[in-house]
Amino acid sequence: MAVTLDNCLVVGISSRALFDLDKENAIFEKEGLDAYRTYQIEHEEEVLAPGSGFALVKALLHLNALSKERLVEVLILSRNGADTSLRIFHSIEHYGLDITRAVLSGGEGLANYLEAFGVDLFLSADEDDVQAAIDAGFAAGIIYPHRERYPDDQLQQIRIAFDGDAVLFSDESERIYQQQGLEAFVEYERANAKKPLPKGPFANLLKTLSRLQESFPPDQVPIRTALVTARNAPAQERVIRTLRAWNVRIDEAFFLGGIPKKDVLEKFGAHIFFDDQDIHASGASEVVPSARVPYKSEHGMSGGNNDGNEPA
Repeated sequence: MAVTLDNCLVVGISSRALFDLDKENAIFEKEGLDAYRTYQIEHEEEVLAPGSGFALVKALLHLNALSKERLVEVLILSRNGADTSLRIFHSIEHYGLDITRAVLSGGEGLANYLEAFGVDLFLSADEDDVQAAIDAGFAAGIIYPHRERYPDDQLQQIRIAFDGDAVLFSDESERIYQQQGLEAFVEYERANAKKPLPKGPFANLLKTLSRLQESFPPDQVPIRTALVTARNAPAQERVIRTLRAWNVRIDEAFFLGGIPKKDVLEKFGAHIFFDDQDIHASGASEVVPSARVPYKSEHGMSGGNNDGNEPA
């Protein structure tokens, strides 16, 4: 009987997002692929340190121990070839991570394989791979360096935070703000307050998380979500009505009106925060793991850039 991942939350993560491979990536960039391959083979028995996405992955996999059904599947999506991958698998085994599936593309792009595995979320340090995933309609983020270790008692409840416009929602309203200013944005949102916002690249992921939350007793839900947005009154009404129309659960909402997001995110204790703007994602990465969503609508608008290259 064929195995299916249809009922799982499927997370694809690159090896450099899961583990700290900055040194190895520097060798790749400065000395080339052959030097990188030689280094990895010579050090393949050495365990890699956790990377920015490690705590999130560990917490997500813990959900499987809390349920009779398998709720989460994590797979490695890597530009490594098979010959340079043993160190990655040895490190996975060392940390006891229940990860058994992998795509090792040997330098080729990874977005083409997301549909085959039904990936709900893709995390990588490679901007090209993430942009290709977003363009193909998948939730994806360019993860920023973050090395803080979470104690195991902080991994019992997963905390995921999202920006609103161009992440959970489309950039429809953000375009009004960028092109016509704050006053026009406020007036547009007031006029359309009862019209749900179009879905953004992470809308379906939020719906999947909401479905997982509903599978647990109300007082034992191990997933907590937050909306952390620069919106404030009166622009919050449309957001609230949109979430209600989607019939999704959002546990906490912060309408900051331009106040820096990182302090709220630190108090929330996010295991990951998704934002389309570099200024917010990079600032947040100082206190919590963060990823930038390089959303580009049909109108060509996108968040800020962040250079990245990744062999892993």
